[in-house]
Amino acid sequence: MGRSWIWGAARLGFELSLACPELYRPPAELIARAQAAGAALTITESPEEAAHRADILYTDVWVSMGKEEEAEHRAAQFAPFQINDRVVSAALPKAHVLHCLPAYRGKEITAEVFERHADAIFQQAENRLHAQKAVMTLLKS
Repeated sequence: MGRSWIWGAARLGFELSLACPELYRPPAELIARAQAAGAALTITESPEEAAHRADILYTDVWVSMGKEEEAEHRAAQFAPFQINDRVVSAALPKAHVLHCLPAYRGKEITAEVFERHADAIFQQAENRLHAQKAVMTLLKS
């Protein structure tokens, strides 16, 4: 998801702060290309710094399909990057918290934060479904 957000920032002109472990930092050439295309990027190892005055906080699963053998290592690397009350408090008071689902409560997002923002998270999932159906319809033509 990070790469998609980086290109979104370049194309749509929003400011993006991305927090991730050093080992999972986007490639320097991707960052340079996106910045050359107009992306305003901050890459940090501090979730609180990335969340500072943010309008939207967004997370994804730590272990993608096909990477299950890396689950233990990834969990250790990403544990400090969980969206929790401390990270949410760094954002703007009315910040949205989103997740592209499926969510593993207690890992990438606490159960409490997830539940407080579940309406927006599930609305986002539904909207994504409709967008994907539209793309499939276009490709079918």
